[in-house]
Amino acid sequence: MPRPSLPLHTRILIGLVIGATAGLLAHVLAGDAPWLAWVATNVAQPVGQIFLRLILMAVIPLIFSALTLGVAELGDLRKLGRIGLKTVALTLVLSAISVLVGGVSEADRTRLVGVAGATAAIQPPPSRSGMQVLVELIPDNPIRAMAEAYRGEMLAVMVFALFVGIAMAMCERQRVEPLMAVLRSVYEVVMTIIGLAMKLAPYGVAALLFSLTARFGLEIVERLGWYFFTVVAGLLLQLLVVYSLFLRFLAGTSPRVFFSRIREVLLTAFSTSSSNVTLPVTLRVSEKQLGVPREIGNFVLTLGSTANQNGTALYEGVTVLFLAQFFGVSLTLGEQVSVVLMSILAGVGTAGVPGGSLPMVGALLVSVGVPLEGLGIILGLDRLLDMCRTTLNVTGDMVAAACIARSEGHTLAGADAKAKT
Repeated sequence: MPRPSLPLHTRILIGLVIGATAGLLAHVLAGDAPWLAWVATNVAQPVGQIFLRLILMAVIPLIFSALTLGVAELGDLRKLGRIGLKTVALTLVLSAISVLVGGVSEADRTRLVGVAGATAAIQPPPSRSGMQVLVELIPDNPIRAMAEAYRGEMLAVMVFALFVGIAMAMCERQRVEPLMAVLRSVYEVVMTIIGLAMKLAPYGVAALLFSLTARFGLEIVERLGWYFFTVVAGLLLQLLVVYSLFLRFLAGTSPRVFFSRIREVLLTAFSTSSSNVTLPVTLRVSEKQLGVPREIGNFVLTLGSTANQNGTALYEGVTVLFLAQFFGVSLTLGEQVSVVLMSILAGVGTAGVPGGSLPMVGALLVSVGVPLEGLGIILGLDRLLDMCRTTLNVTGDMVAAACIARSEGHTLAGADAKAKT
């Protein structure tokens, strides 16, 4: 009887360990030997690039289909009424807060800058002022914006997809159903391509980590530790502080009671790393344990499993800023605003499945001039961070449902509890 193969995330972790260990040993034993630089540049790096390019080539169709469908499947915006408007508004507010929470402090910035700046292979896009960024949100030529998405036009592509989705939601469903069917097919095909590319991930990660650790030694390991703890700290701050404030003041319920009643959801989200898989549990717990009416829960939680990706937005924002600093790519204020906006919109267009944010992170990296090799640096840690951010995503869905239910006049479990957290 054949032995079952190891899960993909385990193989990626093994690839990370092998690549990093081999690179560190080579760095210690060979140092600046010309042959080591040749192997890193002409063997290891191209292997990693093949893997990264397979993911990157699917990004534009993924962003357009996922973001358009995410908005279009809301239904007729004119018929959604108060609940729909509140859901969309709360989703944007929570996502924006999560990205801002994930910002890196000036002290951390000083510790992280400058190690690999000389390795940048992609020139950053021209610097733009905040007003220029605002004007260029609306693409004058969407096709050109897609063609130049990695030269600073990614946000314009996202805004175009957003407007197409809104227009489709405002049309009669039967008239736009053929287009939605095409977009669903495109989405499925693109996700299949990404799934095939991910089969190469263990080898790509090993090659990329060997290339980097062979050049820079233990310095890169130290910076990976800073990155990991920065993401986790941001996720905990959003979970324990921001969500608690929303629960206390908007939902009128005790955060302590809320979190104690959704333990099953938290465990399911953490173990599966998928907000879509967790959705049936989320719907049941929301109604039975929190007292959210079924009609509100079904709408808000189903939408949230795709669109309200607070943890993903925070993760993407932190990752792009961290890797920009790591590779010595200086971002202007306008470019940092672009990262925030793109992270919020990418949260709407990210698939609610394990690893669904990786293509979006790759797109954001290249759009601000960060070498795509950066994706390989953090890929080995992605599974554990995926578990953490999925937990935050699902919790954010339930917080939004609780706040909206309370605003509609419903009493929630724990609403009469004293303000104890």
